[in-house]
Amino acid sequence: MIRVGIVVEGRTELEFVHQSLASHVVEYGALVTPVLIGRRGHAGGNVTVERLASDMAAFSYKFDAVTTLVDFYGFHCRPTDDVEDLERQINNAYYRMPHAALPDDRVFSYVQRHEFEALLFSDVSAFARVLGIQRNPNAALAGVRAQFANPEDINDSPDAAPSKRIVHAIPRYRKVVDGARVAAEVGIEAMRRECPRFAAWLTRIESLGSDS
Repeated sequence: MIRVGIVVEGRTELEFVHQSLASHVVEYGALVTPVLIGRRGHAGGNVTVERLASDMAAFSYKFDAVTTLVDFYGFHCRPTDDVEDLERQINNAYYRMPHAALPDDRVFSYVQRHEFEALLFSDVSAFARVLGIQRNPNAALAGVRAQFANPEDINDSPDAAPSKRIVHAIPRYRKVVDGARVAAEVGIEAMRRECPRFAAWLTRIESLGSDS
C-alpha cells in the first residue's frame, strides 16, 4: 500500500475523502489521508499557492505521495485565471521549498474547477434522495447541467458558481453538512464519467498504488 496525503480546503472536502474517495482508491493499493490546510486545529480556508506548497512540503516527510483538493473558485489572491497554470505554480512552489522531501512524480496539486459542488452535478437526482426533499429539484439542477459540456464547466459568472446554483434550487442545502453526503450518493464512478479533470486526478492516485 502507498500512503497518499491530500491537503484539503475545508471540512466538506475532508469528509468527501473519508466517505467516498478512500474506499475507492484502497482497491488500487492507495491509502489516502486528508489533512486540512494550515496549522493543526485550523478550520481550513484561506488557500494560497505558498500555503499549499508549504503544507505539501511538510507532509512530504509523512507520506509516500502528496496531492491537494481545493477549489479554484475560492482561491485567495489567485495569481492566474487558468486552472492548469495555477496547478503548475503550486507544484513549482513546492519544488522551491527547502524542506521538500518527495520527488516530482510523487507530488502533484489538484485544483477543482470551479468548486467541489461541480462534482455533485454528475447525478443531480442524488440531492432529493439524500435530503428527503418533497419538491424534486431535479428539473432545475438538470437544466443547469444541460447548459454545459460537463459539470466542471458550470460557472459562467461570479454569481453562478455551482454551489450558488444548488442553493438557488435547494435553499436548505448547506455545504459542510450536506456536501459529502450527496457526493457519496452520487458516487465516484459517476464523477469519473462526467468530470474529466477529476477523472484524470483520480486515475493518477490509482496509478500510485498500482506502481508501488
